[in-house]
Amino acid sequence: QVQLVESGGGLVQPGGSLRLSCAASGLTFSRYAMRWYRQAPGEERELVADIGSAGDSTNYADSVKGRFTVSRDNAKNTVYLQMNSLKPEDTARYYCNAVRFTAHYWGKGTLVTVSS
Repeated sequence: QVQLVESGGGLVQPGGSLRLSCAASGLTFSRYAMRWYRQAPGEERELVADIGSAGDSTNYADSVKGRFTVSRDNAKNTVYLQMNSLKPEDTARYYCNAVRFTAHYWGKGTLVTVSS
């Protein structure tokens, strides 16, 4: 079955950096667009970044443009989210999502806390 496993979350001070990873299995990874979402307590799930199946197109939420970078390694079936200049408002659980036509798969998320 399809599995998406996020890692790399943790506690970081404002201004710091984290790199999230999402390892995929059970699907032909290179055929799927990948997305990173986040959800803060009491908030709606928000699309943060997405990357095309070949890695040649990316999009970002306005709130993270210039600070976050999404990338992928299709040989390793892994998508990454490099997060720099982190702010307290980036605190959330971050989820990766694999999308191909009507198929959507989700990981269980990794928690990012930005606090001094």
